[in-house]
Amino acid sequence: MDLSKSSFWGYKRENGRIGVRNHVLILPVDDLSNAAAEAVANNIKGALAIPHPYGRLQFGADLDLFFSTLIGTGANPNVAAVVVIGIEDGWAKRVADGIAATGKPVSFFGIEGYGDMETIRRASKAAKDYVQWASELRREERPLKDLWVSTKCGESDTTSGIGANPCVGNAFDKLYGHGVTLVFGETTELTGGEQLVAARCRTPEVRDKFMFMFNRYQEVIDRHKTSDLMDSQPTKGNILGGLTTIEEKALGNIQKIGRKCLVDGVIDKGEAPSGPGLWFMDSSSAAAEMVTLLAASGFVVHLFPTGQGNVIGNPILPVIKLSANPRTVRTMSEHIDVDVSGLLRREMTPDEAGDALLECMFRTANGRLTAAEALGHREFVLTRLYESA
Repeated sequence: MDLSKSSFWGYKRENGRIGVRNHVLILPVDDLSNAAAEAVANNIKGALAIPHPYGRLQFGADLDLFFSTLIGTGANPNVAAVVVIGIEDGWAKRVADGIAATGKPVSFFGIEGYGDMETIRRASKAAKDYVQWASELRREERPLKDLWVSTKCGESDTTSGIGANPCVGNAFDKLYGHGVTLVFGETTELTGGEQLVAARCRTPEVRDKFMFMFNRYQEVIDRHKTSDLMDSQPTKGNILGGLTTIEEKALGNIQKIGRKCLVDGVIDKGEAPSGPGLWFMDSSSAAAEMVTLLAASGFVVHLFPTGQGNVIGNPILPVIKLSANPRTVRTMSEHIDVDVSGLLRREMTPDEAGDALLECMFRTANGRLTAAEALGHREFVLTRLYESA
């Protein structure tokens, strides 16, 4: 596929970033505000609430990550406007102010001193105004370099490392040379293959930062006296799918960054990259957690290879699922956006598979709903570092 003249249709936001969706978000700051947020979304058709179970008595780095994830979610270019609801004004304002720094329309409401019913009334009025305003926004044609694309795999098996993951790698190789911003992660699932990623880092400084992130994770394992990752990495499902060691899983995981891409930078959880190229983000390998962090980092399209089948979606980041496992494509067809099982039957070349994925990516960027979106999958899971105080 010749991408030299490729473009897509997206929404230009106030800070210059380009989104491929146009959500009006009702964002609860804490678990106590979920009911009010969902009531507002029920009142105002076209608004989207994303409830979650956290937000009280967090502290330190865990609290910082919590705020950066909520702010990043609201600031994502796939979001047109945000209504923030919290039990108290202080934290709601902090989240709203962070989102407002992008120039995006945002309002915040505290429940204390008003109660649910009055808060819902006030927030519903703001949400209605935002939905009507956002409905008049129009897509414009944008160059390929304005697209931010992320990847993470899930429910891997032997077909992942030899089929679906290399398909993503083929697509990444083709996107990389056109200034697209790309990201991968899953720190735990690089164990045993970390030296291969380190060798792909563009500079010694990038390599040192990558190894710092990887070793930081290893220290967590040592601190908790965990001698290995069995029962967690590889998972029982991975083992049933034919993967016997974390090293095997790592080698398959690394296939997603292709053969030509260099690692241009390293970012922490939910952090936004500072320029184009391929970035590594330190993250959990739990599917919903990592995709939530990628959305908070500002990515607008996600490529998700799966072997045995995964149903994940995200409220604001469209998740494109692909599989090379013929059984998964047959038994879970409603969840699979791109069938690359022809790779295993030698009916499809790696280039053809990569092109099929890119074609689906462009259609998704231009507005076509993914399977997860059509089925209503909106998994939103915040990463926790500590227990609450």
